[in-house]
Amino acid sequence: MPTPITTLFTDIGKVLLTNGWDRNARQLAVEKFRLDAKELDDRHHLAFDIFESGKMSLDAYLDYIVFYENRSFTKADFKEFMFQYSQPLDEMLDFVRLLKEKHHLKVVAVSNEGRELNEYRIRKFQLNSIIDFFVSSSFVYLRKPDPAIFKIALDMAQTPIDQIVYLDDRKLFVEAAKNLGIKGIVHYSLAETKKELEQYGLIV
Repeated sequence: MPTPITTLFTDIGKVLLTNGWDRNARQLAVEKFRLDAKELDDRHHLAFDIFESGKMSLDAYLDYIVFYENRSFTKADFKEFMFQYSQPLDEMLDFVRLLKEKHHLKVVAVSNEGRELNEYRIRKFQLNSIIDFFVSSSFVYLRKPDPAIFKIALDMAQTPIDQIVYLDDRKLFVEAAKNLGIKGIVHYSLAETKKELEQYGLIV
């Protein structure tokens, strides 16, 4: 018999929720707030890794990418726009909840997200009702695909590595986990992920 899976590692953006602050959101921000797209993009790429690694606050990040000059809108207006962009992927949330209950899984989030946005998303969508703990880039000061973030998740989970499977929409991140010996599934859709998980005995 194959070794049973007892722990699910999962990304958040595009797996359980929409992305928190991606290229599409930035384009919408450019249109709504009448920003210079190139300037925003250039500044974002210089600062975003620092923000997601927990070394820059959301306020400081916004000062760098938007509020380096006077604006006709406030930082609170911009934050509200950012936060409202996040939406639940209800079918996946329900599926993971059912998996957890049926198979008594430990569920661990391994994600790249800035602290304030991550904390908002956890509270807003009650992610801690299905996720046991969060290995977020802004909490541990490391970003995927750095192998160290997966090693921290392994240390915290205290689960044998052959009992873990990892879901992520980014193939690169799944490959990074696999290089450490963690089974991985690239998440494209609920239907495809269900079929992949069935191979590991995780059936709802």
